[in-house]
Amino acid sequence: MTNKPVWYRFFNRLWRWVLTGLFFVLFGVGGLVLSLVWFTLLRLTVRRQALLQQLTHSSIRNSFRFFLNALRLAGVMDYQIIGADKFKQDRGCLVVANHPSLLDYVFLASCMPRCDCIVKQALLDNPFVRGVIKAAGYLVNSDSEALMHACEQRLKMGGTLLIFPEGTRSVVGQHLVLQRGAANIAVRAGCAVRIVQISCQPPMLTKQGKWYRIPETKPQFIIRVQDKIAVGEFIDEHDLSPALAARRLTSYLRSELMRVDIIINDK
Repeated sequence: MTNKPVWYRFFNRLWRWVLTGLFFVLFGVGGLVLSLVWFTLLRLTVRRQALLQQLTHSSIRNSFRFFLNALRLAGVMDYQIIGADKFKQDRGCLVVANHPSLLDYVFLASCMPRCDCIVKQALLDNPFVRGVIKAAGYLVNSDSEALMHACEQRLKMGGTLLIFPEGTRSVVGQHLVLQRGAANIAVRAGCAVRIVQISCQPPMLTKQGKWYRIPETKPQFIIRVQDKIAVGEFIDEHDLSPALAARRLTSYLRSELMRVDIIINDK
């Protein structure tokens, strides 16, 4: 792209700017249609709760795949998911990822057979995504103790829980700061943890950047799905409190998620 003439780069960037805005609208309208039409039909026709949940998550996954492939086909961005097949092994597993972009959840939910997610209470007031959240049975981040218990129960029932331990999107150029919630859930539930590293160059849809601040070149997302780790490796029988194991696990997760910067710099 850098060797292209100035006029080409200008119109390419303008094209991506227009398409990004259109796809934002498409995402919102799509969520509304899923909520009001498709999920309503499923609730009226499918009586078995387990099958209803399976069809709901499958609908979300396929919708996200269509959305991402449309973005790529339109030239807005490109992406590669390395090791996505590993998600097929995950039952009762906690998936932990860094969070550089607004699209991170969409990427992961598009390739996970089941994706249980924790969402902010405020999203229930958003008409475009409220129906999707309720239909998928996502966990709402309200009362901390109740949420911890709900996460533990979901994992023990075989769910796959996705958490971004930063709690919000990363700040470009700053070190990751992780909350201990993810590690506390893993220690309490005694579940395996799978780490996912997400990189995007140049940055797109970051915490600081508005959607209309389009990078000069087309962003490239790379999602690397790593092997699972056993939470028991971080538990010492002499620990006086589970918080110590959670602290060790949080430190390990931070070092692994920070490796994304090393990978980018080595390119």
